[in-house]
Amino acid sequence: MVRKKILILNGPNLNLLGTREPEIYGHQTFEQFLDILREKFEKQLDIEYFQSNEEGAIINKLHEVGFTYEGILLNAGGYTHTSIAIADAVSSIKTPVIEVHISNVHARESFRGHSYLSPNCKGIIVGFGLRGYELGLYSFV
Repeated sequence: MVRKKILILNGPNLNLLGTREPEIYGHQTFEQFLDILREKFEKQLDIEYFQSNEEGAIINKLHEVGFTYEGILLNAGGYTHTSIAIADAVSSIKTPVIEVHISNVHARESFRGHSYLSPNCKGIIVGFGLRGYELGLYSFV
């Protein structure tokens, strides 16, 4: 069985998971959670991970894998609500993208209710904590 190549792409401040606002984001680092995901999906998916606080690096990564991978889970963090450039990158690639948010963005500040990315994504998962990434991976199995 050939494993599908999937990228999990996290944006700004998500490198601080485990320490940043644990009442919203929990106490687990993303790297700890990633180990669990890789083990759970080891037979079906080859999961690559990339995180950047820089908009251009996120766009470059989308361009790099967006024509060869079978799926991308994208949590663009605050860029979700501000970056037309990342939205354009998502619409320019062939690989399906699922937008993921750890918190329920609609239950937070009003500006978080708008996403420039959503219209270009295969689907959106919000408010299920880190488990949202797992739910997104199931859509590529």
